[in-house]
Amino acid sequence: MTTQTATPAPATAVKPPLRIFLTILHLAGVGALGGAIFGMLGGLLGTGLGLLFVAGIGLVLLVGLVYALYGLGWFEVARVGALYRAPISPLRPQRRDRPGFGGWLRSLGRQAIDPRMWRAVANFAISAVLGFIVLRLAWSLVWSIIISFAPLTAADTVMGPFGGGGIPVAWAPLVGILGIAASVVGMIGLALLHRTLSLAIVVRSKETELTERVRTSTAQREGAVRAADVERTRIERDLHDGVQPRLVSVGMTLGLAQQKIDSDPETAKELINEAHTSTKAAITELRQLARGIHASVLDDRGLDAALSALAGRSHIPVHLDVRMDPSTGSGTQRPGREAEAAVYFSIAESLTNAAKHSRASEARVIVRLREGNTLWARVEDNGIGGAQVQPGGGLDGIANRILAAGGTFRLDSPQGGPTSLEVNVPCAS
Repeated sequence: MTTQTATPAPATAVKPPLRIFLTILHLAGVGALGGAIFGMLGGLLGTGLGLLFVAGIGLVLLVGLVYALYGLGWFEVARVGALYRAPISPLRPQRRDRPGFGGWLRSLGRQAIDPRMWRAVANFAISAVLGFIVLRLAWSLVWSIIISFAPLTAADTVMGPFGGGGIPVAWAPLVGILGIAASVVGMIGLALLHRTLSLAIVVRSKETELTERVRTSTAQREGAVRAADVERTRIERDLHDGVQPRLVSVGMTLGLAQQKIDSDPETAKELINEAHTSTKAAITELRQLARGIHASVLDDRGLDAALSALAGRSHIPVHLDVRMDPSTGSGTQRPGREAEAAVYFSIAESLTNAAKHSRASEARVIVRLREGNTLWARVEDNGIGGAQVQPGGGLDGIANRILAAGGTFRLDSPQGGPTSLEVNVPCAS
């Protein structure tokens, strides 16, 4: 699924003088806060390294440092994008490519070396330096305005803007006018410099943007292909192990009944009844197989009704909690068909695994349509745990189906249980 985002208005939507004024305000704010922020980050780094081998405290601090850097990078990308109305996508955290603690560590490592995050942090540092200079120039501007009126006072000299020797009152108006001009020109120049550097560092080129889109599309296509292969293998296995032997048995039973219909009608009648029972069982299995390929109730009545029917057929009790409206929970909104299908079949496969393999006595399914038009679901069971993603297995099929829909998948199943599976799928816009 391709998620389209609205392109912000071009930078010319706001008049250049106002844009420069807003940039100066941004630089002043960043300059005022930048020192404290980098001091905090430096403290986290130093303390984390110093306590690295003390009961894991240092590791916790270093992990916090990575997330703090990501938060700073996210803020900087959002700030630059909003200030210049540039076509820039928001900074996103690195996704897990594997479930469990190992997958989280891998995503944390990729986050720590994310070049886009570091470019944003570097731009914030440059902005902090420029902002500090802007604050000095702002004070110089105020001082220049004040000394322009120095002849109206009884003083003989006036102090310089940053201390130093006095300036004769007779020269004060000229110095004030020159100071006003220099301060204003300096702040405008720094604002223009900030715009040039920020757009060069933070805003990615069109080629880079297209490269990432191609990479994302390739990953989704590979996930769709693998999901289709897993589904085809499942259908073949169900047909070969379930329906096919039953139909063969029906054929053999009817053959025996045909042989005995003249010599032993009662036995033939029993055989026909047995074949009839087996035929009904085969029809039931075919219906279940067809339902596993496509759930018609999902199209007709939506995800809530489809999950209710799924919970009713489950071999273990299922507590269902579905809220499809992010604001009221009234169920008035409906996500895209692809997102619904991906979440539905993920929940169906999870409940099947819980009933067959985890020895669970109950399960809980939670589904939410979150803000940002994202469909989130969590399946929990109280089984023995130890579930792992095996190539060609049911969990592998879930992971590939979610990946093909552009979502994320997380499995937490320690030995001894419980098992929880979370999926997050963007809805069609």
